[in-house]
Amino acid sequence: MKQLILGGVRSGKSHLAEQAAVESALTVTYIATALPSDEAMQHRIALHRQRRPESWAVAEAPYALATCLKQYASTERCLLVDCLTSWLTNLLCVENQTQFEKELNAFLETLPTLPGRIIFVSNETSMGIVPLGELTRRFCDEAGLLHQAVAQQCEQVILCIAGLPHILKNESVESLTTKEK
Repeated sequence: MKQLILGGVRSGKSHLAEQAAVESALTVTYIATALPSDEAMQHRIALHRQRRPESWAVAEAPYALATCLKQYASTERCLLVDCLTSWLTNLLCVENQTQFEKELNAFLETLPTLPGRIIFVSNETSMGIVPLGELTRRFCDEAGLLHQAVAQQCEQVILCIAGLPHILKNESVESLTTKEK
């Protein structure tokens, strides 16, 4: 099963994803995408590290997410990818923009082929006004397109607001209600 958990900053999305990983009762590999680029980000990374169970393996994939997913995905493992928007930011900031396209396409092509339980965490950022800066506008556009593409390939999509999960898509429930009609 593939699951996408979206939410704003400090919305509780990572905590919800961590709970889902624990409840999977599978061996968990946490795939970290953030780069410790400044003191504030280093602090956020440290908080995530403190919350993670010691039994979880950790892989870092700030750029080559598809390669990392292929390496670790299996039916006996739960992968928790935190987070897609950090990964997207890393790619948007590289000098070589062909790397952005290459890695994004590799991820989207790899996603439907992956076995096992995979939980993606991502920041929902495009629920307000259009940003003024060119890079910020591009980030919001690319994040929106990425979320749509990932949501299409996930069985479950959740929007977390104020620590409360709101189920946007749940294929097992949807298929049952469709059959009843």
